[in-house]
Amino acid sequence: MTDSLALGAMWFGTLVDEHRSFEILDRYVDAGGVWIDTANSYAFWVDPSGFGGQGETVLGRWLARRPSVRHRVRISTKVGAAPTEAGPWPETAEGLSAGAIKSGIEDSLRRLGTDHVELYWAHMPDPATPLDETVGAFDELVSAGVVGRLGCSNYPVWQLERARQISRANGGTGFTAVQQHHTYLQPRPGVRPSGLRFGAVTEEVLHYLEHHADMALWAYTPLLSGSYTRADKPLAATYDHPGTTSRLAVLDEIAAETGTNRNRVVLAWLAAGIPAVRPVVGVSTVEHLDEAVAGVSLKLTADQRERLDSAV
Repeated sequence: MTDSLALGAMWFGTLVDEHRSFEILDRYVDAGGVWIDTANSYAFWVDPSGFGGQGETVLGRWLARRPSVRHRVRISTKVGAAPTEAGPWPETAEGLSAGAIKSGIEDSLRRLGTDHVELYWAHMPDPATPLDETVGAFDELVSAGVVGRLGCSNYPVWQLERARQISRANGGTGFTAVQQHHTYLQPRPGVRPSGLRFGAVTEEVLHYLEHHADMALWAYTPLLSGSYTRADKPLAATYDHPGTTSRLAVLDEIAAETGTNRNRVVLAWLAAGIPAVRPVVGVSTVEHLDEAVAGVSLKLTADQRERLDSAV
């Protein structure tokens, strides 16, 4: 398996216990997996303490258990969304001030038990902090060698581009990755499938990426939490429109032709698309992981891709 898939560690240490998390991580690495995606906030909303950090902590314990794999995996984590006190979120989120970014990476590295991460994300925009301050703090981490690359998640395109301009003007590295919700089905216009205002991939995002070859796209919740294949997980009302019927019909056709299922076809479509997308797949069992690996390994023909792309 190539690095076209990222293993999402959102539920490690909370909904997925440590033993099962280790099994999944072992299987992922043994299958050739490279990227592991987490955040300092995961998963505070199901954490009894209400502050998160379990995802990074479990990942750090696994790395300590298997020290020989650190050079084989790339760690992706985020800052900006973790709550700093009890109360309504996102009002209590740490934000992206220089101080929050500095303390965020220090705490993440401690929990992960490593001296660097390969990719560090701004988890969501912080309207209370000047963009210059946020960009400068991130670039300093790259200069210090504790972060390899930078990305932003749930950002509007204008703010992504403005941040990159600021970084270039100051000789910095800047954002080279964007992480948004993205999948094969398309939501109704004006609906926020991720719950965040700028959390989903739009035509504007895709257009930007098509014209900026240095930018990578990561897609979270690509399988809609099981809704493509599980009867007990019906599609959200977000996707209740005629286009969904058309696209699901094509998915089923391609799944039958390839002897697979909707999930695998969706992942194959994402991973080999233009622009190419790295799906971030959160799994709770080894079997789910095997399914995801098979999906990004599936090769679609040009005709199959054309039919998937043209369905409306």
